[in-house]
Amino acid sequence: MEKKIFKNLVLVKSFLFLLIVFWGGYNSIMVDVKPGDVFNADDHEAITQIPAPNEDLKGKIIDVIEKGYKLGDKVIRFPKVVIGQ
Repeated sequence: MEKKIFKNLVLVKSFLFLLIVFWGGYNSIMVDVKPGDVFNADDHEAITQIPAPNEDLKGKIIDVIEKGYKLGDKVIRFPKVVIGQ
């Protein structure tokens, strides 16, 4: 019974998130992150670090795993990134 309630709550949360973000209401904005941008722990969530392919990419974003979103000035979901070590 508890698993069913939890599963339903997760579905409702996902639906509401998608409704807010993709409906475009409430000034929702996708966070613009590109490979090669400088990593900032206040703006990004590092999933993992890998050896940088070259010296220019050390401490920078190598790959974007999941996009991030803002609602006004508040971050709803931080972008998940891979950074060069």
